[in-house]
Amino acid sequence: MSQETVPATADVVEPPVKSVGIVKAAGILGIVGGILLIVVAIIAWIAVTAQLTAENITIPDDAAAFAGEQVTGPVTAYIQADVINKHALEASGGQTYAELPQDDPVRATVMQASFLRASLFTSVVAYGVALFAAGVGVLSVLFGWALLRLASVPVVVRRSTVAAAP
Repeated sequence: MSQETVPATADVVEPPVKSVGIVKAAGILGIVGGILLIVVAIIAWIAVTAQLTAENITIPDDAAAFAGEQVTGPVTAYIQADVINKHALEASGGQTYAELPQDDPVRATVMQASFLRASLFTSVVAYGVALFAAGVGVLSVLFGWALLRLASVPVVVRRSTVAAAP
């Protein structure tokens, strides 16, 4: 009987064939950009809240919710805009600004109510954009972190055959 030689195998560690520098750079940019988006979103949220609070708007008692509270955020701004619309429609007999005759004296009141509502809705939209920016920032940080992790995977491991010593 002949004794067969079984080749031994060893793991050979080789550097990646392609450079991963661009992946690392993209990961770092993603993290930095994400952090900037989150910071800007927080600043925008605080600025809009400060402006709304400075207006010292109190929600009237006939509101659907938050009666007597100050307008300081997106929900209270939306509720106040709804109350303004309700009052404007009551004053105009259910007609909007465009439906009222041009010489109707109530038209100026309805127009001013429309402008106030538009301003409040602008703040609601600003809150939404800030929240969206923060969400994109969080995702960007997570994707950047994932890219950095992928780029730091040590090396490609390839099995090779090593002849056994006689």
